[in-house]
Parts: sequence; C-alpha cells; structure tokens
Amino acid sequence: MSGGQRARLGMAALLIRQPSALILDEPTNHLDDDALEFLQKQLSQVPGVVVVASHDRVFLDAVCTDIVDLDPARGGPQRYGGTYTDYLAEKRAERARWQEQFEGRAGGAERTSPFGRGDGPGRRQSPQTPRKHQQVEYDFHGGRVQKQISRRVRNAQQRLDDLTRDQIRKPPAPLQFSGTLTGKVRRELLGIAARDVRVDGRLEIDRLDVFNTTRLLVTGPNGSGKSTLLAVLAGRLPVDAGIVQLAPGMRIGLLEQDVVFAEPDRTPRELYDKNSDEQSARLVGLGLVAPRDLDRPVGALSVGQRRRLALALLIARPPHVLLLDEPTNHLSLKLAEELEEALRSAPGAIVVATHDRWFRRRWEGPEIGLCAVS
Repeated sequence: MSGGQRARLGMAALLIRQPSALILDEPTNHLDDDALEFLQKQLSQVPGVVVVASHDRVFLDAVCTDIVDLDPARGGPQRYGGTYTDYLAEKRAERARWQEQFEGRAGGAERTSPFGRGDGPGRRQSPQTPRKHQQVEYDFHGGRVQKQISRRVRNAQQRLDDLTRDQIRKPPAPLQFSGTLTGKVRRELLGIAARDVRVDGRLEIDRLDVFNTTRLLVTGPNGSGKSTLLAVLAGRLPVDAGIVQLAPGMRIGLLEQDVVFAEPDRTPRELYDKNSDEQSARLVGLGLVAPRDLDRPVGALSVGQRRRLALALLIARPPHVLLLDEPTNHLSLKLAEELEEALRSAPGAIVVATHDRWFRRRWEGPEIGLCAVS
C-alpha cells in the first residue's frame, strides 16, 4: 500500500473506536484532499480534547482553537489562542519585542559599564599638568574629586551587575535554508524519457519527458502511483512493461517519503564528509542541520531531522533532476516556505509529488494528475 493508503487505514482504525479524546502526530501527512476534508470534519465532532502535532498550515487554520509553540522562546513553550493565522501574527510581534528588549538591555549594559565610554584603562588619557595658580586648589580638592569618581564607578558597576544578572538572552537565529537544489544548466537536454510504462497494480503512464529545465507538480489521490512514478524516474524501481531511459551523465536525486539510513550509528557529520568533497561546516551553512545535531547518531534524530539531512546529502552534489516526494512533510513552517522559494530559483529540473495544499496553491508550473490503477 502507498504511504497515503497506510495513513488512511491507521486513521480509520483509530476513529472507528469513537474515542472521546485524540492525540495525533502529523495526521495529514500523505492524505489526499478527500481524506483531509473527512478528517477535519471528524475532528470537529470529537467530544473531548484533540491534541495535534502538525506542520500542515491549511489544516492548522481549519481545526485549531489553541496552539502551543515549542520553538525557542524566552519563557519556554508558549500557548496562543486562535488559529494558525492568529498565531503567526502574535509570533511575529513577540519576536520583534524580544529583539527590541535584547538590544535595549545590551545597549544599557554598555552605557552603564564604567569602561563603556573610555573612562577606564581601555582609553589612553592625555596627562594635563595644572598651572601654577591652580596647583593649590587642585591639591585641596583632589582627594574629594577622586572619592566622587570612585563612587560613580561603584554605582555604575552595581547597575552593570544588576543588568548582567537579569540579562535578556539573544533571540536564537532560526535555521535558514541557503543551499542550491540542482546543478547548473547550460542548455536544455532531455534527462528522462518514459514510454508506455506500467507497474502492475500501481502505475500506468503513456509518455513523460523530463528535461533538465522541467518544473512539474505530480498530484493525485492516495494510491494513484505518485511515489511509484518518482521511484521509476529515479531508476529505483523496475517496470513491468514499457521503457524508461536516463540520459548519460545525468545525475538524478530522489528524496523519498520515508528516510532510512543503513548505518543508524553514523553521525550527520560523518555521512556528509563521506558523500561530499566539502567540509561538514558547509552542512551547517545549508540551514538544514543544526550545529547541536552534527555529532548525534542519525538513528536518534527525529523524522524531520532525518529528512532534512537526506536533502542535505542529496544536494551535496546538486543533481540535474531532483525528485521530491512530499518535501514539506515534517519540515518546520518557516523552512518549508524557504524550500518553496529555493525550488522556484533552482536552475535544474524539479519534479514534486505532494498533497500539501498550501504548497499547491502557490505552484506556478505545469501539473500532471494521476489516477488510481484499476
């Protein structure tokens, strides 16, 4: 069964018990539009609490009445009332306030420092010798002046200590995708040609040409063969009839729905160094793997972290044709938007199969719809 069919079966097995409360982990992943509408209707009828972990932006807008955000925040996890759109507005305002308060407190600490304006040893002072008629007055008042200076320094140091003790930490920089998804294209070439292809019970397609400049969105209900088509185009799945030809020297990259690493004890750093000529520092620069995860075993990473690593390994040597199966699943909402922008600017071929309604609404290229094989 396809990923979507398995997801529907799992949801049916859950809902048929008519639970009074539900806990759902990414319930919309792989579901087609009919299944999504049915799920949203069912959730509205659950009498008790429904707790959902999801990155589906349209789904969150449709069903949520409260959102708990686990992203880094000053006070830990935060709860917001309303839909996803409401949450976005409040989150942006909150982040701006945090940044403003951090900058204001940091500036206050610098101004309060007894050395912040060059009054200490960091600034060279030009000695001035008092004139003769000022000498007596200077000696008379010198002790008192020094005491006043010392008192101001102590007061400033006290204020600095207070600011340091109650300091506002800097807002953490979010991951920001900065990679190149596909290789450079000098001229249009035919990369993959499929003719009269059939995979028994899973896929039938008469003709499909993928050039190295193709932009193609693959849609269709669960079980229509979207993942099968991508696996066939990548040369990963043999066909029962027809022919699939790959151009010589054409690099094909496939991001699968379910990422499994053969060596779960290896770390992202080790895998990237093995698959790339560049140092693992480049891996952090892509914005797909956080520095803290570089030396963790890949088997200990979350599903989303493994998918981001798999994408990073694919573009270590950017392919000429990049095949993406549900690329936004398990990605943070911000990273999903950055990936969508990168797809629009990639020079090579992109073929995407997805049920992501937010993604599909913004797609500007051609589209092919598949039907389930009878």
